[in-house]
Amino acid sequence: MATTLAEVLRRFGPEYLSRHTLSSAQARAWRAIVACRTAALGGERLRCDGCHAEHWRWHSCRNRHCPQCQSRSRDAWRAARLSELLTVPYCHLVFTLPHELNALAGTHARWVYDTLMHEAAATLTEFAANPRWLGGTPAFTLVLHTWTQDLRRHLHVHALMACGALRQGEDGASSWVTPARGERFLFPVHALSRVFRGRFMAALQAAEAAGELPRDPADARERRERRAALWRHDWVVYAKTPLAGPAAVLDYLSRYTHRTAIGHERLVDIDGDSVRLRVRADDHGDKRVISMPGEQFIGRLLQHVLPGGFKRIRHYGLLAPCAKTERLRQARRLLAMPATNPQAREQAEDFMRRVAVIEINTCPHCHGTWRVVEQRGADVQALRGLLPVRQASCRGPP
Repeated sequence: MATTLAEVLRRFGPEYLSRHTLSSAQARAWRAIVACRTAALGGERLRCDGCHAEHWRWHSCRNRHCPQCQSRSRDAWRAARLSELLTVPYCHLVFTLPHELNALAGTHARWVYDTLMHEAAATLTEFAANPRWLGGTPAFTLVLHTWTQDLRRHLHVHALMACGALRQGEDGASSWVTPARGERFLFPVHALSRVFRGRFMAALQAAEAAGELPRDPADARERRERRAALWRHDWVVYAKTPLAGPAAVLDYLSRYTHRTAIGHERLVDIDGDSVRLRVRADDHGDKRVISMPGEQFIGRLLQHVLPGGFKRIRHYGLLAPCAKTERLRQARRLLAMPATNPQAREQAEDFMRRVAVIEINTCPHCHGTWRVVEQRGADVQALRGLLPVRQASCRGPP
């Protein structure tokens, strides 16, 4: 059986906690991962009405950092997005921050992540509004990732954007416009990079001047050197080959939306004082196994715990929640797409729900039905014992 994150935290946790203090968000994620699908969270005792076999089904933690809990969340999210896709090609872009900002992200994660997503969205919106490229309101989704395959800090945002925009004329009439250089070309990435860098640097300078980054590990001289290095750096904005077809787009995006820093499928085993994991070896999808000290693995893992309440998936333009229904209705009409059918969608959701229930409520031995014969709530004492309370910091997330 593959090694799990819970096993790694149990094995190396005491040593790590003896030297490090956790933020409240990290402590919550730690407890959730270790308690997931165990008696600590409670559950139901099930009995088959055919062969009378019994087993316990323990509750899941539903924490967004737990790899065991993302599969169903991903499928539900994908079903909810089905009616929002348009019959146009989609472009995948990636906005990456230089590593000179990693230290600042360690102490002011919320500001760095928020600013990264805000400026990436503002850059795309600015280019889309320019008549040279589109001259309208775009439709795109941003997803924040903070890791590399070996769990180092690598701050970047994935953007999936429709190749086109909704334009409102002076007479109030709306039209759908395609990219000026062809339906599969959006914007020049070098120009995107320069504008993105300028916007982020302006925000950083304003935040420093306003004293919004009091825990910046850099002193005045180091901040000047950091600014100079950031201006010299070619900020990376990468555009991948546009995707055609709603099904391909939806599957592609769902790979990124609910991905955790590392899944159980990449954990090989615990070898003495080290954790062995699979990482990407090349651009062709080949893998190799690396070894990392257990304490270092936990430290790298915890730096990817998001601040409490932070939204890592955000929608903009036509997909912005404030006017999504009306704007998407206009876009679908202009693209000669059929109107969404709420009844058909509900029937599909009912079907998926029924299939899921059959999968988990059918006895594999006699195909009878599992019935709940006993329920057990969460064990508070067990939950407290998963992580010493004195080790958890009272301060909020950075």
